[in-house]
Amino acid sequence: MKLALLAYAIAGLGWSSAEHVQKPLGSTDSRPAPIDLNTPKHGRKLKGRFLQITDIHPDPFYDAYSSTETGSFCHRGHGAAGYYGAETSDCDSPLTLVNAIFSWIAEHLADDIDFVIWTGDSARHDNDEEIPRTEAQVLGQNRMLVNKFREVFGWENEDDGGGRGGGREGRAGPFKIPIVPTFGNNDILPHNIFVKGPNRWTKNYLTDVWRDIVPEAQKHAFERGGWFFVEVIPNKLAVFSLNTIYFFDSNSAVDGCASRTEPGYEHMEWLRIQLQFLRDRGMKAIMSGHVPPARNDEKVGWDETCWQKYTIWMQQYRDVIVGSVYGHMNIEHFVLQDFKDIDYDRAAGIRHGKTQSSSKSDVNIMLNDAGYLNGLRRMWSKLPLAPATLGWDGREDPSGRNSADERSYYDKIGGKYAERFAVSHIAASVVPNYFPALRVYEYDITGLEDFVVSPAAALSEPSPELWYNDDEIDEEEQYYTGVESKKRSFFSNPFSIFTPTITKKKKSHLIIPQPPSKHAPPGPAYSPQPLSWLGYTVYHANLTHINNDFNFTDSTSIESANLTSTQTLIDPLSHFPTTPEDVRPLRWNGGKHAGSYPRHQKPQPLNFTFELEYDTREHDDAYGLGNSSTVRAWLELATRMGEFKPKKAKDHSASVDDAQNPEDEEWVKIDLKDYLEEAHILDVETTKKKKKHHGDGDDKGSKRRKKMVERTWFAFASRAVVGTLSEDEIVDKFGSD
Repeated sequence: MKLALLAYAIAGLGWSSAEHVQKPLGSTDSRPAPIDLNTPKHGRKLKGRFLQITDIHPDPFYDAYSSTETGSFCHRGHGAAGYYGAETSDCDSPLTLVNAIFSWIAEHLADDIDFVIWTGDSARHDNDEEIPRTEAQVLGQNRMLVNKFREVFGWENEDDGGGRGGGREGRAGPFKIPIVPTFGNNDILPHNIFVKGPNRWTKNYLTDVWRDIVPEAQKHAFERGGWFFVEVIPNKLAVFSLNTIYFFDSNSAVDGCASRTEPGYEHMEWLRIQLQFLRDRGMKAIMSGHVPPARNDEKVGWDETCWQKYTIWMQQYRDVIVGSVYGHMNIEHFVLQDFKDIDYDRAAGIRHGKTQSSSKSDVNIMLNDAGYLNGLRRMWSKLPLAPATLGWDGREDPSGRNSADERSYYDKIGGKYAERFAVSHIAASVVPNYFPALRVYEYDITGLEDFVVSPAAALSEPSPELWYNDDEIDEEEQYYTGVESKKRSFFSNPFSIFTPTITKKKKSHLIIPQPPSKHAPPGPAYSPQPLSWLGYTVYHANLTHINNDFNFTDSTSIESANLTSTQTLIDPLSHFPTTPEDVRPLRWNGGKHAGSYPRHQKPQPLNFTFELEYDTREHDDAYGLGNSSTVRAWLELATRMGEFKPKKAKDHSASVDDAQNPEDEEWVKIDLKDYLEEAHILDVETTKKKKKHHGDGDDKGSKRRKKMVERTWFAFASRAVVGTLSEDEIVDKFGSD
């Protein structure tokens, strides 16, 4: 059996390279080198960047200047649907927007990135019961987007790339760089419902839509359930495409990840085996998927058994996993996975129940973005607070001596590298529920500057089956039988309190992966090293300005006007054979222009372009991350926002703080690094005098810190909605509970 599992694990050499001599790998905090186009014909040097694009939702039925309101859906009537899209509404993307975005990518990004992660939802929603979706439409819209990627990243002629399909006779395949797609919940029909594979969707995407994208060696795994991975840097880095629809709490066709009969179980076992295989090869991995593992009182994305298993895998393979990227939610943000929340009984299906209500798994985030984001902040308010002597950016005594408070803090967060947590990054969408957005990540390529990546497809044979019978279990496999709580120092052993009891008796089907070697350094998500993420840049297209349909005194912000137009409808999917719980009320958002009319008789848009939303590496960015994108950096950012003290609802109309007074805007403009330095010094002085942690008293440092907390929280909220709200609206929505 071991041989069978190993053979299955060997699947995935989707991108290979010519022979090369590698340099020793080191660490760096510098940006990727300038673009060098002097590369071999069928290979590219690494640039140290990759693109994430998500939730495009192309709609060929979109009609400019139609109505955005309920019943019209930007398909009919007369109203405010702009030429490039109806920003802040639930309308999907017009083809004019899709074409403009890919043209912009071709001009500004195509030569500067190493691969693309395309995180799903590439067909329109089934909102309009007068134009119900069909299988041909869903596949056709996905096929159209593959062709758009081909236009931007494909070879110019057959002599270069071997023509359509590449394969055994094509030397380089159809794309110059890897494109890694994933299933979204709207890339199937009915939406959300993905049955156990092989099914018609895995077969259609494998043999038609993604036939030039899924590596040959991964096709068997893909047919099983739509999951696969691509070695975007051969023998160095793989990107996993997870079929999160099997984890999705709204998929009534499946039931979690605990039972061996469920595709979610098989998917998780496949992922565990592949991650172990990559560890054995000394490789790293990026997790990508559509539905993120969001989990708070306002939103639950995954079935609890799937969330638990995935979090266990993230913990045990933290030496392999570089980071995780998702889409689906349309808002720009991140979430933490806390390994302290791991419950092995739930992961194994021994004990049922959920921490949060599953009824909130598929809510319209646009109509409750404040509730969801404020829920995150409330969770973050419970995170361990660093002592003032450390500073917010992790400064510590260069001698290596730590105070009792510092040791206690490290004990709580899993050591100096915060190995109690993992981070999932969730990108804003292309579909203009807010403003269309793109993310470009930068990662460390120290030692790989001269590495030439060939896009030649792997020719290895499909891997054998993973599945096995109960009597074929290898006697050396270790299975979970219960949890033993051990009250040891977190500082001396960060994961001792989570250690499960392992025996060779099969009491459940939960296999606990081995943790990193005790001698292994922290993984790339925790400590800067080659392939670690350095940060990312978000670009948005201000459609209010570009569509040029309405007069605003400040075209870069949106004033409050008809922010929501909601009405309860019968779900148009109700005519499909789904179970009663799948037929839910549909809440429609007509957007800020609902009920309005454009000033022109015919569209007169301005030139389409993206502009900088924010760059996490900028010196004065509100997040204060600088060149650090480690888990600890994101944890400390979340902790900072958790310190925000909102006004009570009854004080909703009051100013959030005197810092919000128009006469006192110094806090908005100040250089954050200098701000951090001064706040740190004042905190230390206050601590020495009062023997208290930062935040106590009304001293100058506390006030300054409070303003910095406010600045960070409101920047996070504004970025989450991709700049579609004015400063006053941000304070109004996110300044109170």
